[in-house]
Amino acid sequence: MKSYQFVLLLNLALSVCSTAIAENTIQISPENSTNLGVKLGKMEAVSQFPVLSAPANIVIPPTQEYVVSAAQAGFIEKMNVAVGDKVVKGQILALLNSPDLLVLQQEYLKADNSLQLATAIYQRDKKLLQEVVISDRLWQETSSQYHSAVSETDKQKQLLEITGMTTSDVAQFGKTHRLSRQLNVHAPITGVVIERLAVVGTHIDMMAPLYRVANLDELWLEIAIPQERISTIKVGDRVEIENSKVTAKISLLDQSVNPENQTILARAVVDKQSQGLLRAGQRLNSRIIQLSDKATFKVPNAAIAQNEGKAFLFIRRPDGFMVTPITVIGKQDADSIISGEFIGTEDIAVNGAVALKANWLGLGSEE
Repeated sequence: MKSYQFVLLLNLALSVCSTAIAENTIQISPENSTNLGVKLGKMEAVSQFPVLSAPANIVIPPTQEYVVSAAQAGFIEKMNVAVGDKVVKGQILALLNSPDLLVLQQEYLKADNSLQLATAIYQRDKKLLQEVVISDRLWQETSSQYHSAVSETDKQKQLLEITGMTTSDVAQFGKTHRLSRQLNVHAPITGVVIERLAVVGTHIDMMAPLYRVANLDELWLEIAIPQERISTIKVGDRVEIENSKVTAKISLLDQSVNPENQTILARAVVDKQSQGLLRAGQRLNSRIIQLSDKATFKVPNAAIAQNEGKAFLFIRRPDGFMVTPITVIGKQDADSIISGEFIGTEDIAVNGAVALKANWLGLGSEE
């Protein structure tokens, strides 16, 4: 009796096992699979995969952008550059007619004359002190007046240099004493003019902006990451711009959430070789790429079958196809990045997955 029960249990186990194998296997000849439109191909091993696609804004780092302003009030006589022009540090960008410059020049000449007089008295009293002709108190007064004159002249010189006059310009002016209302506005850096903020023929106040100039040797991508996906993103991840060769690397993840759209800012520094391919102010589609820490493969989207919320591939076997579960971990255009128990050399159905799925589920060749 026990022997009979054991045989029944064994047959039942074999039946369940056979059913399970049959559920994951499609018995079909090569000829019939061809008639169903099934085509075979290989999966491609990949070491990295996209984890998120999101819009990105191209911005200029704040340390690379300058506003060129007028150091004195005046009338704009000439503007030498336009938006998009490249400029070098020290280049004259605009020419102003500034009466206020005349006042500064007069103050400088006045201070310089006082310094020359104070210097002569200083040298005379220094000699008299050595000969014990004058008292220490008188020498201290002379010395104090001299140093005050030096300080005042230096201050007036710096004010002229702030207006745009170079050190050599001030020195030449000190020799010629030739007053001029012409005020040159110089480029503070080597870069590109990205905005013009004034027009010729207008009167502007002191510190009124004339141009915005930026060094475009470095650009950033600012990417809005949905807060529910931020745990999958990390500093150092690679970023690609769709349909271009532009690449960048994430350097910062903001610590606060934008209350309006519930996103977190990710900043990526554009690689140097990609700088010339972008323009500040552009809005582009980006993909965040990560390195894979396990075996991953790229397959066509058409090779994947979905059933009850799960994804499957059809692996070629001598007698048909093995239905193999997979995990889809990323999308890239017409392909998907997957992981699973694969060697990587398997033949898979890259076309005709719909027909194979119908055959697998017992629905015939149509779905």
